[in-house]
Amino acid sequence: MTEVTREFGREAFGADPLGYADARPGYPEQIWDTLRRRCGLESALVLEIGPGPGTATGPLLKTGSSVVTVEPDQRLAAFLVTRFSSPRLSVINAPFETAPIPQTDFDVACAFTAFHWLDSKPALARVRALLRPDGWWAPCWNVFGDSDRPDPFHEATRTLLKPAETFMLGGARSATPDPHDVGKWVAEFGAAGFAEIKVERVAWTLRLDSQGVRALYGTFSNITALGPSERARVLDGLVDIAEREFGGRVTRNMVTVLYTARRT
Repeated sequence: MTEVTREFGREAFGADPLGYADARPGYPEQIWDTLRRRCGLESALVLEIGPGPGTATGPLLKTGSSVVTVEPDQRLAAFLVTRFSSPRLSVINAPFETAPIPQTDFDVACAFTAFHWLDSKPALARVRALLRPDGWWAPCWNVFGDSDRPDPFHEATRTLLKPAETFMLGGARSATPDPHDVGKWVAEFGAAGFAEIKVERVAWTLRLDSQGVRALYGTFSNITALGPSERARVLDGLVDIAEREFGGRVTRNMVTVLYTARRT
């Protein structure tokens, strides 16, 4: 079993920023429609927590918004500056908990498949303090797997991936706290001073060739936590299964979960 801690997560993804950016899927257009309609995302002042290589940063900038990103990994922070070079983008290279964020009147604060790396209670208190009085909090996750649909590739790779099962955040066995646990998140957001809480769930399908499988799985924290030889063995095995059993064409069921909540 591998142990993936919050501290590890702050440096788990920066070794190959371009590879990470190319391998990870984006977010469905329906999510962006909701953020524009419900949260007034167009031309807003946005705080993005944990942008990584900018999977959501690009679409945020395309709305005409000004975006302040807070990224703890120096390599990813430098990549963001180079990748976008926009006068509407500011990159702060620091952990969110201690980042010197000058503004305290953001229209929208968001985190895309990143908020689980933070201790939610103090993080939510800081998010609320950084928003304007009626600003919006919008955490979003891309979830790999959908319990409502068969997932043959996932089933075929269970044995291979067993060494990469993750113990994280004080021993709780999970790669991430479950974004589908609506009751948990609604209670936490409400206790932190947010109201008008809504959740949107978008189911979709990700299609990959065998090399796309290698690239994607190579970005998962529980895979990067493995030693080099074990990591290579697992990734080679994934490619072999994709080619032998699926003809080099793999589908993964995806669910994107978006929460929106207004600061009270």
